[in-house]
Amino acid sequence: MGRFQITEQDRAFMKEAIRLAEESIDLGGGPFGAVIVKDGEVVASTSNSVTIDNDPTAHAEVNCIRKACKALGTFDLSGCVIYSSCEPCPMCLGAIYWAHIDRIYYAGDRKDAAKVGFDDDFIYKELAKEMSERTTPIISMMPAEGVSPFDKWRLKTDRIDY
Repeated sequence: MGRFQITEQDRAFMKEAIRLAEESIDLGGGPFGAVIVKDGEVVASTSNSVTIDNDPTAHAEVNCIRKACKALGTFDLSGCVIYSSCEPCPMCLGAIYWAHIDRIYYAGDRKDAAKVGFDDDFIYKELAKEMSERTTPIISMMPAEGVSPFDKWRLKTDRIDY
């Protein structure tokens, strides 16, 4: 694992993420769980609820980030570590980066997920393509008007940067 030594405490947090993933199946959710830890203490833990909530963004990692932010009263999870039962998909990876989580541990990988129908490789391939070549059309329009919100944000003196 490179420069990080995996501890028994890390293993315990990962076992909990895996337990949540298995429990999620019984509850009607997807087979994914996540745990966020800060200073050796669990801040949030949950599972995938895409089918339960009819929300395609309700992946375990995103749900866990939302819970952790609420628990800590911040949108910045610097100092936290996430344990995911599976390698995070591109959406979850983006959310983890936006949350500024320090480290990601995962158990199963994207190939394991693809074997049971969760194939994120399509998204990774799409992101590598030029926008004009992607499966879902992405059309730029009104670019001059589109910078107006950014101009307003730049001039706002009491903004909270993130």
